[in-house]
Amino acid sequence: MNTLDAVSHQTLLRRGFALEYTTLGWNVIGIVVLAIAAINARSVALAGFGLDSLIEIGASTVVIWELSGTGEDRRKRALKLIGLGFGLLGLYLLAQSTIVLVSGFHPHHSTLGIAWTAITAAVMFALASGKARTGAALDNPVLRTEGRVTLIDGLLAAAVLLGLVLNSTLGWWWADPAAGYVLVYYAAREVREIFFGEH
Repeated sequence: MNTLDAVSHQTLLRRGFALEYTTLGWNVIGIVVLAIAAINARSVALAGFGLDSLIEIGASTVVIWELSGTGEDRRKRALKLIGLGFGLLGLYLLAQSTIVLVSGFHPHHSTLGIAWTAITAAVMFALASGKARTGAALDNPVLRTEGRVTLIDGLLAAAVLLGLVLNSTLGWWWADPAAGYVLVYYAAREVREIFFGEH
């Protein structure tokens, strides 16, 4: 690697770290906000999205750890840790959403939840785009995969937002656990991609 390439690599590496630390900080704040919103609204989708933020914190921590070192074994372990987190999230949401639907439990309106998920969707889409470009430039499959995790986080925020708005405006209480099932689908898809896909 010549000097110019080395400088470019270091610049990209710093950008990767910055993107991950931003994601980490946002999700730490998000867990607190979502916990308050989920308890007040009794919303399974908000609680699930809070857990998704916890998974995203774990995923960002894994990427920071992976970017700090090298080696194929380190990358494989990092990807498996991210996949395990998604698997646990999917199982929790599947059980919780089913219980809510069967029991007919009605969540309350959540202005805080609506505002936070709307802002989070925009932030996650921007971060995911940055991670995809930086991961491709670094040829780093872990950063690229975690970029997809962040993209999914944005999509899930949008799905939860839709469920909250439908519940608040039309009284469609079942939209909340239905949003939980959307999260289950995406979690399962990501687990399959991480453990059985090509990186």
